[in-house]
Amino acid sequence: MEQASACRESILADMTEQPLLTAQDLVQIGQQAQALCTDCESLSCAGWESVPGGSDLSRLEKIGTLRDPANEDPTVEEFHPNGTRSWSVDAPIAPAWFPCNRCDVWRCTQCGKAFLRYTEYGGYYRDERIRELDPALVVQA
Repeated sequence: MEQASACRESILADMTEQPLLTAQDLVQIGQQAQALCTDCESLSCAGWESVPGGSDLSRLEKIGTLRDPANEDPTVEEFHPNGTRSWSVDAPIAPAWFPCNRCDVWRCTQCGKAFLRYTEYGGYYRDERIRELDPALVVQA
């Protein structure tokens, strides 16, 4: 129990260190990006993917979060008004809905390309997932 409490405090501390971003912030960040550079091209994926093994994530800097520290239990419901699925390349990026509500926003230090990242926890695995931030898919829902 003590270990779980320490883990939760660590997560909350990490969340408060980064600004809480809005849908409007995401659009602006996405529009500022240039074309992918060689430092981040291996991370390019329009839909959610597992971070490729051997990827050099040190080229990315965390610039904000979509995890609201005031919400201890964010929804696991997804937002797909047009029948998309979580893995669809055209699935909306809806900050209040899963998995976006558990994401941090990262940017390539060379080209400025932005990515959403979160960790999926399963019964026997931990999978870090990434998705390129496409400002055209950001919705305020």
